[in-house]
Amino acid sequence: MSAMTEKDPIRLLDIRDAPLSVDEVYGAVGDRSAGGTALFVGTVRDHDGHAEGVAVTSLGYSAHPSAADELRRVAEGVTADFPVRALAAVHRVGELAIGEPAVVVAVACDHRGEAFAAARRLIDDLKRQVPIWKHQTFADGTQEWVGVRA
Repeated sequence: MSAMTEKDPIRLLDIRDAPLSVDEVYGAVGDRSAGGTALFVGTVRDHDGHAEGVAVTSLGYSAHPSAADELRRVAEGVTADFPVRALAAVHRVGELAIGEPAVVVAVACDHRGEAFAAARRLIDDLKRQVPIWKHQTFADGTQEWVGVRA
């Protein structure tokens, strides 16, 4: 886990194999000078989002050893481009149950528009740049790795 000092707007970054806490992430970005806090929770759904009607029976995430460093780079990019008061991001690895949080991000800024934009950028860049891969097993017995680039 990477917890930062009060002066550093990056308050919490982690990739962990234990259940995620929305309260922990929200609490990490608490800042009395922030007027807006945006929080996003990505959860495991019971179907594949790209193939209509395909039931997912199990799902797991794996991370490359460089994932924590890449997550930090993403967070630093967001804090460089937006007036962030506080930022936190935690991603889960291992086997997850349907409905369980897989990723939680939060950003606090002076205004809500900035917070929404920064949180959107944080989750989008995390999904694009941090080497974390999803392994899905479907009801028909087939499997798929998502996010793996050959």
